[in-house]
Amino acid sequence: MRKVCLSGILLLSVILLAGAASAATVGGDQGWYNVHCNVDGAAVYMDGNYMGEIVNGILTVPVYSTGTPYKTVSVEMPGYTTWTENIDTNPAAGEQEDIYATLNPVPTPEPIMIGGDTGYYVVYCNVDGADVYFGSDYKGQTANGELTVEVYTTGTPYTTYSVQKSGYTPFTAQITEYPEKGDTVKLHATLNPAPAPEPTKSPVAPGIILFSVMAALLCGFLISRRE
Repeated sequence: MRKVCLSGILLLSVILLAGAASAATVGGDQGWYNVHCNVDGAAVYMDGNYMGEIVNGILTVPVYSTGTPYKTVSVEMPGYTTWTENIDTNPAAGEQEDIYATLNPVPTPEPIMIGGDTGYYVVYCNVDGADVYFGSDYKGQTANGELTVEVYTTGTPYTTYSVQKSGYTPFTAQITEYPEKGDTVKLHATLNPAPAPEPTKSPVAPGIILFSVMAALLCGFLISRRE
Protein backbone atom coordinates (compact mmCIF):
# COMPACT_ATOMS: atom_id res chain seq x y z
CA MET A 1 0.00 0.00 0.00
CA ARG A 2 2.82 2.33 0.85
CA LYS A 3 4.52 1.58 -2.48
CA VAL A 4 1.32 2.39 -4.35
CA CYS A 5 1.06 5.77 -2.59
CA LEU A 6 4.67 6.60 -3.33
CA SER A 7 4.23 5.65 -6.96
CA GLY A 8 1.14 7.89 -7.23
CA ILE A 9 2.98 10.82 -5.67
CA LEU A 10 5.91 10.38 -8.04
CA LEU A 11 3.61 10.15 -11.06
CA LEU A 12 1.74 13.31 -10.02
CA SER A 13 5.03 15.14 -9.49
CA VAL A 14 6.22 14.14 -12.96
CA ILE A 15 2.96 15.37 -14.50
CA LEU A 16 3.15 18.72 -12.69
CA LEU A 17 6.79 19.21 -13.67
CA ALA A 18 6.03 18.36 -17.29
CA GLY A 19 3.15 20.84 -17.31
CA ALA A 20 5.32 23.56 -15.81
CA ALA A 21 8.05 22.90 -18.35
CA SER A 22 5.53 22.96 -21.18
CA ALA A 23 4.05 26.28 -19.96
CA ALA A 24 7.52 27.79 -19.73
CA THR A 25 8.27 26.71 -23.30
CA VAL A 26 5.00 27.86 -24.86
CA GLY A 27 4.57 31.18 -23.15
CA GLY A 28 6.84 31.98 -20.26
CA ASP A 29 6.75 35.26 -18.39
CA GLN A 30 4.90 38.26 -19.79
CA GLY A 31 5.97 41.62 -21.05
CA TRP A 32 3.86 44.35 -22.62
CA TYR A 33 3.71 46.60 -25.66
CA ASN A 34 2.09 49.99 -25.09
CA VAL A 35 0.82 51.16 -28.49
CA HIS A 36 0.17 54.90 -28.39
CA CYS A 37 -1.97 56.53 -31.11
CA ASN A 38 -3.56 59.92 -31.75
CA VAL A 39 -6.88 58.41 -32.92
CA ASP A 40 -9.17 56.51 -30.56
CA GLY A 41 -10.93 53.50 -32.02
CA ALA A 42 -8.04 52.67 -34.36
CA ALA A 43 -7.40 48.94 -34.76
CA VAL A 44 -3.98 47.52 -33.84
CA TYR A 45 -2.48 44.52 -35.64
CA MET A 46 0.75 42.64 -34.99
CA ASP A 47 1.97 40.44 -37.81
CA GLY A 48 -1.57 40.70 -39.19
CA ASN A 49 -3.20 39.51 -35.96
CA TYR A 50 -5.85 41.80 -34.46
CA MET A 51 -4.86 42.93 -30.96
CA GLY A 52 -7.58 45.43 -30.03
CA GLU A 53 -8.49 49.11 -30.35
CA ILE A 54 -6.92 52.31 -29.12
CA VAL A 55 -8.78 53.71 -26.08
CA ASN A 56 -7.80 57.03 -24.51
CA GLY A 57 -4.77 57.12 -26.75
CA ILE A 58 -3.28 53.71 -25.85
CA LEU A 59 -3.60 49.94 -26.19
CA THR A 60 -1.58 47.61 -23.97
CA VAL A 61 -0.72 44.28 -25.61
CA PRO A 62 0.63 41.47 -23.38
CA VAL A 63 3.24 39.17 -24.96
CA TYR A 64 5.22 36.20 -23.73
CA SER A 65 8.92 36.93 -23.45
CA THR A 66 9.73 33.34 -24.44
CA GLY A 67 7.20 33.23 -27.26
CA THR A 68 7.79 33.92 -30.96
CA PRO A 69 8.48 37.67 -31.18
CA TYR A 70 6.30 39.89 -33.37
CA LYS A 71 8.00 41.54 -36.32
CA THR A 72 5.53 44.22 -37.50
CA VAL A 73 2.82 46.42 -36.02
CA SER A 74 0.17 48.38 -37.91
CA VAL A 75 -2.62 50.72 -36.88
CA GLU A 76 -5.68 51.28 -39.08
CA MET A 77 -8.73 53.52 -39.04
CA PRO A 78 -11.20 54.30 -41.84
CA GLY A 79 -10.52 57.75 -43.26
CA TYR A 80 -6.86 57.65 -42.19
CA THR A 81 -3.68 56.44 -43.85
CA THR A 82 -2.59 53.09 -42.37
CA TRP A 83 0.51 53.32 -40.15
CA THR A 84 2.99 50.41 -40.24
CA GLU A 85 6.37 49.87 -38.59
CA ASN A 86 8.83 47.05 -37.95
CA ILE A 87 9.29 45.85 -34.36
CA ASP A 88 12.99 45.87 -33.47
CA THR A 89 12.84 45.14 -29.74
CA ASN A 90 10.72 42.79 -27.67
CA PRO A 91 9.88 43.29 -23.98
CA ALA A 92 11.55 41.05 -21.46
CA ALA A 93 9.58 39.51 -18.61
CA GLY A 94 7.89 42.25 -16.59
CA GLU A 95 9.07 45.01 -18.94
CA GLN A 96 7.21 47.34 -21.28
CA GLU A 97 8.00 48.67 -24.75
CA ASP A 98 6.34 51.82 -26.07
CA ILE A 99 5.27 52.11 -29.70
CA TYR A 100 4.04 55.44 -31.05
CA ALA A 101 1.76 55.55 -34.09
CA THR A 102 0.49 58.72 -35.76
CA LEU A 103 -2.47 58.46 -38.12
CA ASN A 104 -2.99 61.17 -40.74
CA PRO A 105 -6.34 61.78 -42.48
CA VAL A 106 -6.52 60.58 -46.05
CA PRO A 107 -6.14 63.74 -48.16
CA THR A 108 -9.29 64.78 -49.99
CA PRO A 109 -8.55 64.85 -53.72
CA GLU A 110 -8.99 68.26 -55.26
CA PRO A 111 -11.65 68.43 -57.97
CA ILE A 112 -10.06 68.11 -61.37
CA MET A 113 -11.39 70.62 -63.84
CA ILE A 114 -12.05 69.18 -67.26
CA GLY A 115 -9.62 71.02 -69.47
CA GLY A 116 -7.58 72.84 -66.83
CA ASP A 117 -7.28 76.64 -66.56
CA THR A 118 -9.91 78.98 -67.91
CA GLY A 119 -10.09 81.94 -70.25
CA TYR A 120 -13.04 83.98 -71.51
CA TYR A 121 -14.86 85.04 -74.65
CA VAL A 122 -17.05 88.14 -74.62
CA VAL A 123 -19.68 88.05 -77.36
CA TYR A 124 -20.96 91.52 -78.26
CA CYS A 125 -24.32 91.76 -80.00
CA ASN A 126 -26.69 94.57 -81.03
CA VAL A 127 -29.74 92.61 -79.82
CA ASP A 128 -30.42 91.59 -76.20
CA GLY A 129 -31.97 88.22 -75.48
CA ALA A 130 -30.21 86.55 -78.41
CA ASP A 131 -29.12 82.92 -77.97
CA VAL A 132 -25.39 82.26 -78.23
CA TYR A 133 -23.92 78.92 -79.32
CA PHE A 134 -20.31 77.79 -79.47
CA GLY A 135 -20.33 74.96 -81.94
CA SER A 136 -23.54 73.18 -80.94
CA ASP A 137 -23.21 74.04 -77.24
CA TYR A 138 -25.66 76.60 -75.89
CA LYS A 139 -23.90 79.25 -73.78
CA GLY A 140 -26.66 81.66 -72.77
CA GLN A 141 -28.37 84.89 -73.89
CA THR A 142 -26.97 88.33 -74.50
CA ALA A 143 -27.82 91.03 -71.96
CA ASN A 144 -26.82 94.68 -72.04
CA GLY A 145 -25.23 94.04 -75.41
CA GLU A 146 -22.92 91.17 -74.44
CA LEU A 147 -22.43 87.66 -73.03
CA THR A 148 -19.28 86.37 -71.27
CA VAL A 149 -18.46 82.72 -71.99
CA GLU A 150 -15.92 80.82 -69.84
CA VAL A 151 -13.83 78.16 -71.62
CA TYR A 152 -11.01 75.81 -70.64
CA THR A 153 -7.73 76.87 -72.20
CA THR A 154 -6.48 73.28 -72.48
CA GLY A 155 -9.78 71.85 -73.64
CA THR A 156 -10.82 71.16 -77.21
CA PRO A 157 -11.13 74.60 -78.81
CA TYR A 158 -14.34 75.78 -80.44
CA THR A 159 -14.13 76.69 -84.11
CA THR A 160 -17.45 78.52 -84.70
CA TYR A 161 -19.96 80.61 -82.81
CA SER A 162 -23.48 81.64 -83.74
CA VAL A 163 -26.05 84.10 -82.42
CA GLN A 164 -29.76 83.83 -83.18
CA LYS A 165 -33.09 85.29 -82.22
CA SER A 166 -36.58 84.96 -83.59
CA GLY A 167 -37.27 87.69 -86.17
CA TYR A 168 -33.60 88.09 -87.06
CA THR A 169 -31.33 86.42 -89.56
CA PRO A 170 -28.99 84.03 -87.69
CA PHE A 171 -25.34 85.11 -87.43
CA THR A 172 -22.47 82.58 -87.68
CA ALA A 173 -18.72 83.18 -87.78
CA GLN A 174 -15.41 81.37 -87.33
CA ILE A 175 -13.39 81.47 -84.09
CA THR A 176 -9.76 82.08 -84.98
CA GLU A 177 -8.39 83.41 -81.68
CA TYR A 178 -8.25 81.51 -78.39
CA PRO A 179 -7.81 82.96 -74.88
CA GLU A 180 -4.86 82.09 -72.66
CA LYS A 181 -5.33 81.47 -68.93
CA GLY A 182 -7.18 84.46 -67.48
CA ASP A 183 -7.29 86.27 -70.84
CA THR A 184 -10.36 87.52 -72.74
CA VAL A 185 -11.07 87.37 -76.48
CA LYS A 186 -13.76 89.61 -77.96
CA LEU A 187 -16.26 88.35 -80.54
CA HIS A 188 -18.83 90.45 -82.38
CA ALA A 189 -22.20 89.56 -83.89
CA THR A 190 -24.66 91.80 -85.71
CA LEU A 191 -28.24 90.60 -86.12
CA ASN A 192 -30.31 92.01 -88.95
CA PRO A 193 -34.12 91.82 -89.03
CA ALA A 194 -35.29 88.96 -91.16
CA PRO A 195 -36.89 90.21 -94.45
CA ALA A 196 -40.68 90.36 -94.37
CA PRO A 197 -42.22 87.45 -96.27
CA GLU A 198 -43.79 88.36 -99.64
CA PRO A 199 -47.61 88.30 -99.67
CA THR A 200 -48.96 85.10 -101.02
CA LYS A 201 -50.92 85.52 -104.29
CA SER A 202 -54.16 83.62 -104.41
CA PRO A 203 -54.45 81.46 -107.53
CA VAL A 204 -57.12 82.58 -110.07
CA ALA A 205 -59.99 80.15 -110.22
CA PRO A 206 -60.45 78.42 -113.65
CA GLY A 207 -64.08 79.62 -113.79
CA ILE A 208 -63.03 83.26 -113.57
CA ILE A 209 -60.53 82.76 -116.41
CA LEU A 210 -63.16 81.13 -118.60
CA PHE A 211 -65.65 83.89 -117.80
CA SER A 212 -63.08 86.55 -118.71
CA VAL A 213 -62.31 84.85 -122.05
CA MET A 214 -65.99 84.53 -122.94
CA ALA A 215 -66.63 88.16 -121.98
CA ALA A 216 -63.75 89.28 -124.20
CA LEU A 217 -65.08 87.22 -127.13
CA LEU A 218 -68.59 88.60 -126.66
CA CYS A 219 -67.30 92.16 -126.62
CA GLY A 220 -65.35 91.50 -129.82
CA PHE A 221 -68.45 89.99 -131.50
CA LEU A 222 -70.62 92.98 -130.57
CA ILE A 223 -68.07 95.46 -131.81
CA SER A 224 -67.77 93.61 -135.10
CA ARG A 225 -71.61 93.67 -135.58
CA ARG A 226 -71.77 97.43 -135.11
CA GLU A 227 -69.22 97.93 -137.77
